[in-house]
Amino acid sequence: MKRLLARYADIMDAVSVFVGQGCSVLFFACIAVSALEVLLRYGFDAPTLWSTELAMALCASAWVLSVGYVTERHRHISITMLEVVVGERIWRIFRLIQMLIATGATVILSMALYHPAAKVLSRIEYSGTAMNSMQPTYLKILLFVGCLFFILQLLSNIIRWVQRTEGDVTGGH
Repeated sequence: MKRLLARYADIMDAVSVFVGQGCSVLFFACIAVSALEVLLRYGFDAPTLWSTELAMALCASAWVLSVGYVTERHRHISITMLEVVVGERIWRIFRLIQMLIATGATVILSMALYHPAAKVLSRIEYSGTAMNSMQPTYLKILLFVGCLFFILQLLSNIIRWVQRTEGDVTGGH
């Protein structure tokens, strides 16, 4: 069982890193779209109807999909001063508590997002803007997928936490 959990953590970590690094392309595309809009709007007095919605979708996609990468790397905002004050052992316990709370909260959020995400699959929602894109449909589904991805990476991090704890007790790792 330990080997299976370790294998899951290895695969999930690799997927999170791959997707997270891939998200950098989405941020670059957002910059390119925004620069193009500035050029067209102020250089040629020909603003686009689509650039703002596309930039929002690109940034939202990158932000939501990179959650696994940020979680795998332990790069969420934290109070690092507290780590110095309480010491390494207590800090590790705090990190476990944080991961368990985050998992529980994200499971609840996923349950709340499931119905709206499933609903837009049967009836597409449009933005109602001049472009009238399917952005609301896309983002509702993406948020649900992002929550699932976050939960899967949190579980991987919890497995890693347990592995390090067992290594400390048994003298391994």
